[in-house]
Amino acid sequence: MRTAPNIIITGTPGVGKTIHSEQVAQDTGLQHLSINDIAKQRDCYDGYDEERQSWIIDEDKLLDAIEDDVTKGGYIIDWHACDLFPKSWIDLVVVLRCPSTAVYYDRLSSRGYPESKVDENMDAEIFGLLLEEAKEAYDEEIVIELTSENSDEIESNCARISAWVEAWKKSHSEEATDA
Repeated sequence: MRTAPNIIITGTPGVGKTIHSEQVAQDTGLQHLSINDIAKQRDCYDGYDEERQSWIIDEDKLLDAIEDDVTKGGYIIDWHACDLFPKSWIDLVVVLRCPSTAVYYDRLSSRGYPESKVDENMDAEIFGLLLEEAKEAYDEEIVIELTSENSDEIESNCARISAWVEAWKKSHSEEATDA
């Protein structure tokens, strides 16, 4: 039985996944697992997409690379997709959103993305594609949507997620002592 939960923090590029993941990891002792870093470190690529200027992840290789660790619990998975992770691994899915198109556009543009990549991500954010993906892949009661447009929201979101982690740990330690 796991003694710590696994959380996915997901959303389109530029919504604040990494800053949230790092802060919650610092606050809770969970380990931040950046899927981009893992894919680089463990060569989980299946090619390069020239048009999007990004690596294509070999999802099977990626899951094999992290399975032994993640199934033990205690991880915050930071990535722009969530539906590839088995339901049994995940206790909470946080979908970060940036509803202000002006704020979001500025974030993406500042990254130097090609206009086609900015447009694609803007569309995905406007239409809530990653929220829908999360709701289709996981039980709806473990999927939460949080707005991430400014530092106050980030701080509030991290406090909320950290409080959830502490409540999860407390309820699961009580279950273990009751068993």
